[in-house]
Amino acid sequence: MVHDSPDKPGEARARKAPQAATDAPPQEAVLPDLDPATGGDDEDDARLPDILEESGAIGDEPLASGHEAIERAVRLAPTSPGVYRMLSANADVLYVGKAKNVKKRLSNYARQSAPLPARILRMIAATVTVEIVSTTTETEALLLEANLIKQLRPRFNVQLRDDKSFPYILITGDHWAPQIIKHRGAQTRPGRYFGPFASAGAVNRTITALQRAFLIRSCTDSFFESRTRPCLLYQIRRCAGPCTREIDFGGYATLVREATDFLSGKSHAVKQELAAEMEKASGELEFESAALYRDRLAALSAIQSQQGINPRTVEEADVFAIHQEGGFSCVEVFFFRTGQNWGNRAYFPRAEKTYTPEEVLGSFLAQFYDDKPPPKTILLSHEIEESDLLADALSVKAGHKIEVTAPKRGEKKELVTHALTNAREALGRKLADTATQSRLLDAMASTLNLPHAPKRIEVYDNSHIQGTNAVGAMIVAGPDGFVKNQYRKFNIKSEGITPGDDFAMMREVLERRFKRLINPPEESANKTKDDDFPQWPDLVIIDGGRGQLNAVREIFANLGLTQVSLMSVAKGPDRDAGRETLFMPEREAIKLEPRDPVLYFIQRLRDEAHRFVIGSHRKLRKKDIREAGLQEIPGIGPSRKRALLHHFGTLKEIERASIADLGKVPGVSAESARRIFDYFHPQPG
Repeated sequence: MVHDSPDKPGEARARKAPQAATDAPPQEAVLPDLDPATGGDDEDDARLPDILEESGAIGDEPLASGHEAIERAVRLAPTSPGVYRMLSANADVLYVGKAKNVKKRLSNYARQSAPLPARILRMIAATVTVEIVSTTTETEALLLEANLIKQLRPRFNVQLRDDKSFPYILITGDHWAPQIIKHRGAQTRPGRYFGPFASAGAVNRTITALQRAFLIRSCTDSFFESRTRPCLLYQIRRCAGPCTREIDFGGYATLVREATDFLSGKSHAVKQELAAEMEKASGELEFESAALYRDRLAALSAIQSQQGINPRTVEEADVFAIHQEGGFSCVEVFFFRTGQNWGNRAYFPRAEKTYTPEEVLGSFLAQFYDDKPPPKTILLSHEIEESDLLADALSVKAGHKIEVTAPKRGEKKELVTHALTNAREALGRKLADTATQSRLLDAMASTLNLPHAPKRIEVYDNSHIQGTNAVGAMIVAGPDGFVKNQYRKFNIKSEGITPGDDFAMMREVLERRFKRLINPPEESANKTKDDDFPQWPDLVIIDGGRGQLNAVREIFANLGLTQVSLMSVAKGPDRDAGRETLFMPEREAIKLEPRDPVLYFIQRLRDEAHRFVIGSHRKLRKKDIREAGLQEIPGIGPSRKRALLHHFGTLKEIERASIADLGKVPGVSAESARRIFDYFHPQPG
């Protein structure tokens, strides 16, 4: 889907003489792809939900009590549309539902003789009270129901999990030389937005190919403004060099128009235009220009070949297909915009195994579009009961007509069949991976004599250079592998820690982590947790030997932690992988065979913690280095430091700037500019 902004770029500026290339530009800062703690890409890492096991027989007394609670609600219920919430004795929301006639719908639950599924009977037995919100229309009730389910995560509803925002491609409109970048979040910056794409990886690959095809810049505005010669991207033919006027305003505007047309679905016309220019240049013996057009055409072909299936008659649609197996559901979503395939993603919604595919898909769709703009067409693998109501609700939200259909023939049916195949394969892979992980956890429990297979493993590590920029990190693993949205980093804050004291740093990290678990802040306690995944660890792993283990045991004893198993992993001689020693309280040291799968699994956990903490440390160190040079210049305070970094982008560019360029920065006087220049260019003697 394409979103336009009314703002227009400014006028072209005077052309400068071209010079030799220097370093490559920094990319525009965008919202992170994952939880800020993870620092990784957002390739789908959805977990399979826990199966909600059916309990035994339901007693007559709790069932009667539930019927009575619902009957009380029926007496006061309106006959108009609305949303109702069933609450348990401790005020947990059990179920959120909507109805065209709330009184009639609740009456169905209140009838004791009605034949209801076991899932509904368990819900009724747990119900103590019912809350009702009236709405003007059934459409409003549908939208409110979806919003409440996502917020409250009721046990008996289908729940959409791992609902990350989707990335877009943005061609900016607030600069005379538009920039192409990846964008997430609110679309407030002027420009044109193209998406959604299924993953950040798909966006990055597309942007790289578009740079080769259309030579549009990706650098930040501050970097652009500070250039005196073109950067490395110009030399490798991924930018036209508008910063130093290697291309004039008209020529660059043409490149931007071609890129916009391509992303808007006019790819055939753009390729024809480039092919004609290539033929013309070749006929005029301008072989270098012809080769450039040839390379641009090849880049466009690479984009379309990576997209796999591209529909011929479907301009804009989302395709949803659901497959159920082993009590789990997988919904595969394909995004088609401007006649191009912009990727797919698999979801594993949480639902009781008694739900039919139609019921899961219907509830999934309402939640999916709660915070996303719907396309003109939504294609489904199964007919859902309220497709017309969903179409009306989404049409009201989008401001234009939305079609929701399960096609029976033609190309649309082929797209759905293709998505259904992907859903089947994705669920098969996830079940196989989960089974392998479960076997590893069972083997770990047996090898380490744990009371049961761990459902949550936390691994801790810290990093510093001679005590500076000290940071600790925690990574989390469970039955479905690494759980990256649970990762955390801890900037070491204690001033009394001796630089390089690993024991003291680990003590601070663990105390901060477990004190927060023992006494959660009020705002955290009120937040809805992912009840599929435990918050308390079954096993804590630290990097180190017997000394580190004893230090952590002391910390746990002071905190009163007795139910958490503890293990340390000491590196082998010469740090050889496969020769590690495992230490656990009150036990002899454990040495596993180098080919033991449990040892390999523990190595993976340790290496992931090391990777994560090193990445966090590097970010801190980079920021510290970036600011340190300016902090040491007399008379350059925080305000001027921010102004310089905002204007030039990097410390390296400030170092390269002339006195005249430094004097152009707001708040920097001629004397300050001279002082900054002299600091970076000391005179000999």
